[in-house]
This record gives sequence, structure tokens and C-alpha cells, in this order.
Amino acid sequence: MDDRPDVTSAPAEGPDDQEVVALYALVAERLKQAHARVHALNVSADAKTALTRQLLIVTETAKRDLPEAARRLSRFVHDLDEGRPPLG
Repeated sequence: MDDRPDVTSAPAEGPDDQEVVALYALVAERLKQAHARVHALNVSADAKTALTRQLLIVTETAKRDLPEAARRLSRFVHDLDEGRPPLG
């Protein structure tokens, strides 16, 4: 017997689902912008690779903990805005 949940009987969307979808969309758009900013930085290829890895970690975090991913991305972008590429 298969113990996986039956996805065909998933509950209807709750009131917070639209907020979650909106947050996912916001994080996705901000990640896209952050990747573009990293690509445009005048830093070494190694630095760009390290920054891109940090953004990939944010992407992976969003799959498990969306609010934490949003916080990490916000800190990352803040550091970029302040002229301090977050290199680790």
C-alpha cells in the first residue's frame, strides 16, 4: 500500500495562501534583481561565484522557510546597497 498523501483531496486554499503566493513572487523577483546586480559588479569571477552561491542558498531556503529566505535576501541586498558585497 502507498503511504503518500492523496493530492487530489488537498484542502481548498486558505486565506493566507494568497499572501504566501505574493511573498514567493516578491522573493523571486528580488532574487532575479540580485542576480543581475551581482552579474554587473566589478569584482573578480571568484567573488561573483561566491555571491551567486549565496543567492542559490537563499533560493533553497525559500523552499523550506520563505520568511527566512526573505530576511536573508533583504540583508544581502542591503549589503549591496551599502557598497559591501556580502562575501561570506
